[in-house]
Amino acid sequence: MIYKKFLKRPMDFILSLIAITVLSPVLLVVAILVRLKLGSPVLFKQKRPGLNEKVFTMYKFRTMTDEKDEYGELLPDSVRLTNFGKMLRATSLDELPELFNILRGDMSIVGPRPLLVQYLPLYSEHQKRRHEVRPGLSGYAQVNGRNAINWEDKFNLDVKYIDNISLIGDWKIIFLTLKKVVMRDGISSHTVVTMEPFRGTELNQ
Repeated sequence: MIYKKFLKRPMDFILSLIAITVLSPVLLVVAILVRLKLGSPVLFKQKRPGLNEKVFTMYKFRTMTDEKDEYGELLPDSVRLTNFGKMLRATSLDELPELFNILRGDMSIVGPRPLLVQYLPLYSEHQKRRHEVRPGLSGYAQVNGRNAINWEDKFNLDVKYIDNISLIGDWKIIFLTLKKVVMRDGISSHTVVTMEPFRGTELNQ
């Protein structure tokens, strides 16, 4: 497809550059607030698999403290996630540094969300297809439940997106993402503050 091969990446570059320029005051203010409320470092960095499972460093604004127990182990997410951190997640402001990942070519505006490197061995052949494209700031799964749906449904939606990539489809996802951010819909699963870890499916057993 012409859009997927030749137009999607240039569109990502242009849109991310525009977004970084327009949102630079917001990025600066959030960075200052994170530094004041949560300390240093301001950015949360983590290795994530991208296109063709190539690992890259993804950037987000920090949302948790580094509080540890008496044995030096980090406390549970529910304890370390402050009200300020919850606000950043609810408004998706914590995701803004990923615009630089898009500008660099690690990510796309729209695509399957980049997950943890340790999940790679757990995917079925069907689920591995999510790495046929660059991971996205938002995606088809994010506008159809985000963290409120189970892993199998999420992966099926990722593959469905890959099989039906189009310019109109990407713009529809972008507008639906903005709508969901405003409504704060599907930010987390029903049981924990972040999505439950993926442990593989019966297809992998």
